[in-house]
Amino acid sequence: MATPKTKKTRKSVAAFIAAIPDAGTRRDCRSLVAMMKKATGAPPKMWGTSIVGFGTYQYTYASGRTGDWPLTGFSPRKQNLTLYLMSGFDGMETIRKGLGPHKTGKGCLYVKRIADLDPALLDRLIRLSVQEMRRRHPAS
Repeated sequence: MATPKTKKTRKSVAAFIAAIPDAGTRRDCRSLVAMMKKATGAPPKMWGTSIVGFGTYQYTYASGRTGDWPLTGFSPRKQNLTLYLMSGFDGMETIRKGLGPHKTGKGCLYVKRIADLDPALLDRLIRLSVQEMRRRHPAS
């Protein structure tokens, strides 16, 4: 059975963020660290080479394969900031409508800049996602 490629590492989150060339992206990442740390009560950890994650839950696929993944996290990608809101977006249409410019994937929120978003609604989305993941995975 294949093992997951992306795992928690001991690399420094602060060094990772400090190495981001764009000052605005660095500022956004620091804001996300504060929001996600508060939402989870967990310190930031590097997952692989480019994901900053908070907390952990264990998933199990239908095949029986298991692994660990952050409750929430983010990655500063070339095109945008990717926020990992693992619960998905069902029932969050009203919040998303007022959030500001963004796109979504199954459990990803893609944004250009945090400053373009309503910070209270972003914080609420993160908190609701973390709460839902804890409800789904109480042993994590």
